Amino acid sequence: MRVITQQELGGPEVLTVVDAPVPRPLPTEVLVRVKAIGLNPLEARLRAGEFPLIGKPPFVLGWDISGVVEKSPQTWRLRPGDEVFGMPLFPRPANAYAEIVSAPALHLARKPASLSHVEASALPVVGLTAWQGLVDLGGVTAGDRVLVHGGGGGVGHVAIQIAKALGAHVITTASGRKREFAESFGADEVIDYTTVDFAEAVRGIDLVLDTIGGDTVERSLGVLRPGGHLVTAVAEEDTELAAKFEVAGMRFTGIAVDPDPVALRGLVDLVEQGKLRVHVQETFPFERVADAHRLLDSGHLQGKLVLTL
Repeated sequence: MRVITQQELGGPEVLTVVDAPVPRPLPTEVLVRVKAIGLNPLEARLRAGEFPLIGKPPFVLGWDISGVVEKSPQTWRLRPGDEVFGMPLFPRPANAYAEIVSAPALHLARKPASLSHVEASALPVVGLTAWQGLVDLGGVTAGDRVLVHGGGGGVGHVAIQIAKALGAHVITTASGRKREFAESFGADEVIDYTTVDFAEAVRGIDLVLDTIGGDTVERSLGVLRPGGHLVTAVAEEDTELAAKFEVAGMRFTGIAVDPDPVALRGLVDLVEQGKLRVHVQETFPFERVADAHRLLDSGHLQGKLVLTL
């Protein structure tokens, strides 16, 4: 089979397509013939050596996959021919930039018929991050006022939809060019952060979901109601910030997404109810992974990028 690997840290040009042995599934794992691979900003950081999550090269990046089960020798959960998607093994290496992936059956779900493989591959990381932030940690309920930072991005546009499905009033920050994009996913209010200071524009927020980091997190303190909650997917290890929120009587929680079959099924339910869709900005053939990473490096994407096989 073919895999995309790198022998050194660096720019997109270090990613190369090579031949590799087909993995052997362990008990409870299945072999998946991959049809599409979702790309995430974290992978660009790992490629460049900005974040030492999976050690030194050589390694194979990737977690988001959608495909078809080829073998399921020692598990009853899935069968050959099942169309599946998921985010196996994160944060351990899943070696997902590959034609065939071995993955725990528990980390996969059957793909909704209404989603293409391209769309399904784009959903797991961003969907699970948003779900775990809003549902598991945030406990969002009907009538809550939720502020989603970065509503035009991968996690952001999915979080808007999940929060709306929970019955929340959703405010999001996005650039002016992404206003219509954010509104199309159900945002009740869109704050153009290039012209308006969100910290002056909103108050009484029950929960802030942060996907931006930087000073956005600290400035969000002032928009929360007494006892409000900030969940961040970026600044989760900032103990000084956490202390400031605690002193102010607010909650501060960092989220590090992990494989979650319950949440994955929750995402499937929302998709099947017509309450959740994922936007793919552009697809690239497997061989053009370097071009995909160049666009990933540029930032300011709308939704997700996907490799196709």
